[in-house]
Amino acid sequence: MFNLGEELVAAYLEYIKKCEFIQQNLYTPDVQGEIDVVGLNLRAKKLYVCEVAIHLTTGLRYVKNKRPNNVEKLTEKFSKDIEYANKYFPDYEKHIMLWTPIVKAAKDTSKYNQIKDLEDIGKNIKQKFDVDIEFIVNDEFMKRLNELREFARSETKELKSPVLRLFQVEEYLKKHIGEISV
Repeated sequence: MFNLGEELVAAYLEYIKKCEFIQQNLYTPDVQGEIDVVGLNLRAKKLYVCEVAIHLTTGLRYVKNKRPNNVEKLTEKFSKDIEYANKYFPDYEKHIMLWTPIVKAAKDTSKYNQIKDLEDIGKNIKQKFDVDIEFIVNDEFMKRLNELREFARSETKELKSPVLRLFQVEEYLKKHIGEISV
């Protein structure tokens, strides 16, 4: 099934980070899990392990027993991801990422706070594995989308990624809007 968020991340890894191999929905039976997107840049020996959460109206919101569960869910997911990466790619520079376009801010006194959840997830993973998660959220997510748009604008050949092809059509269309009226 086509997952737009995972397609965006895969395109970013392929075209911007120059990964030669990209796998979406990588099942990891030995650590009982699934990684949304993995990219390998063999020349630079870099591994990108990405979780993708496209929750638009609620922002980043995983739920368990009708309660927000971001910290537990994502700490567990990233722990499995890192164990997999360490086991199979010990000599690679690892980039562990969370891509989510909307993380909602809350008042400091709010019981549920998505920004604080990210901080807690980052602390949990840092404490357990001495790894910093790269949070590609809000402004940073938009920055990455704009990098993809700029890449699409600069290419004349047909791009294989459906996301990049759409960006390419949009960028080239801008040059011709208003030239001809039928």
